Amino acid sequence: MTDQQRILDRALDFYGLREIPGEKNNPTILKFFTDVGHKWVQSDETAWCSAFINWLAWDLRLSRSGELDARSWLNVGEETPVPNKGDIAILWRESIDSWKGHVGLYIRSNDSYIWLLGGNQSNEVNISAYPIGRVLEYRKLSYHGS
Repeated sequence: MTDQQRILDRALDFYGLREIPGEKNNPTILKFFTDVGHKWVQSDETAWCSAFINWLAWDLRLSRSGELDARSWLNVGEETPVPNKGDIAILWRESIDSWKGHVGLYIRSNDSYIWLLGGNQSNEVNISAYPIGRVLEYRKLSYHGS
């Protein structure tokens, strides 16, 4: 099984996991933050797309960013011009020049959209479509061993 298949399979274990609206928090989402070194996060409403991908990579011993900003993934793994299912896709948000972004696992794309499996997509783990023009880069993760 490839690393891309492994990370997709693991991500699917959490499909449908949602934030809890209001003052309560989903303990699984908070565990993602804690396990990857961000114990200070106390709310499941903190942007968690990167925490989710970091947790998956940590769990599978793949290379990871360790950061909570989605664009931190631009420095992880190996850039790939043609993604395979399970590769990392990094998108810009608000503006291509902004520090803001989104990160998820590539599922498929067409001329207009890219579909990602990721966390914090409408406040849950799901597969969502994004405009293809928002893609900054695709990255292939590899075994890290620790």
